[in-house]
Amino acid sequence: MLKDTLREVVRSQRKDLDSSEYGVEREMLGEIDLAIPFAVVLSGVRRCGKSTLLRQLAKKVVHYYFNFEDSRVAGFEPSDFQKLDDVLHEEFGERGYYFFDEIQNVEKWELFVRAGLDKSKKFVITGSNASLLSRELGTRLTGRHLRHELFPFSFKEFLALEGKKPGVNAFDEYLRLGGFPAYLRFGKQNILRELLNDVIERDILARHSIRDSKTVKELALHLLTNSGKEFSYTGLKNSFGLGSTNTAISFVSFLEDSYLLFTVPRFEYSLKKQRVNPKKAYSVDTGLSAANSASFSADSGRALENAVFLHLRRKHREIFYFKRKGECDFIARENKLAAFQACYELTEDNKERELNGLVEALTELKLASGLLITRDQTDSFTVGGKKITVVPAWKWMLES
Repeated sequence: MLKDTLREVVRSQRKDLDSSEYGVEREMLGEIDLAIPFAVVLSGVRRCGKSTLLRQLAKKVVHYYFNFEDSRVAGFEPSDFQKLDDVLHEEFGERGYYFFDEIQNVEKWELFVRAGLDKSKKFVITGSNASLLSRELGTRLTGRHLRHELFPFSFKEFLALEGKKPGVNAFDEYLRLGGFPAYLRFGKQNILRELLNDVIERDILARHSIRDSKTVKELALHLLTNSGKEFSYTGLKNSFGLGSTNTAISFVSFLEDSYLLFTVPRFEYSLKKQRVNPKKAYSVDTGLSAANSASFSADSGRALENAVFLHLRRKHREIFYFKRKGECDFIARENKLAAFQACYELTEDNKERELNGLVEALTELKLASGLLITRDQTDSFTVGGKKITVVPAWKWMLES
């Protein structure tokens, strides 16, 4: 690229950055340590607020900034990094931090980052494709990066944005609207419909040279709006007329890489069993699913379960579902295992099923207690020597 073009873009982006709003402070802001000599990587679905978090971090240090999603730099190549670096130094002098937005758009970006780390430079980078980031981070920056996954607004962040008091009414609204900042600000469902199209077109179809956009979108909608239901790759192959099971596996992995959804395996001690058993899928945002499907928006129980999953996923990388005679919605593993059941409303009709599934999981996992998360009920039970605490989801999300 021409150096003059890069200079024009750098100046324009800097002006936009300096004039942009600070926004609602993200909970993750306090977790990120900019002093360590590693690249800080912020990953997550498009439009979830990564650029805003980047701006909030940028307020803390003197830095360079460049956004690789800018259409004016669509032809940026690895060899242009040196020109960009020269322009940044000429415009702003010597600065220790580089803030790079959507860097995965440039091949071999990690070579420049690695070279800068070797010179004691510090980097904060964002990306919206999990596999692209992972591949480069794993091969070139092993042990030299710390990764943080950002999601659409949590319930706590939703309250801060909307200026609402904690309570079940605000939680009902959160379940319905989800947490994408632009949608919460403007309230137009078209924002979420176009977001889904944008992710599928740019992060899946274009990136993987897939022509069958109709099938990919139908598959995405099926999984996004049937959260919490078991699926198998063979079943998806048959339902959507895919050529092979491997095609189904690839399509689902592309959807996961773009952070549109997450797959959850059944808990098994055997990895072989875990791989062959059916999985479940959960949407990255309840509002996104509701805006793109009338059936999801009408199912409050499914939305609650999805919201519980997302809250757990913010804290835990490993989440499973448990199924033997009964079923427990979530087993989360960090340093230890913990069991969670999600139930929109606990009634005399469903109490035995919900409690027994949770107790069965606690017994097999040798855990003393578990949580049953509801819309707005508080209670406690002791079943089979196991303590079950019933908590409202809105309180749990603010306290845990």
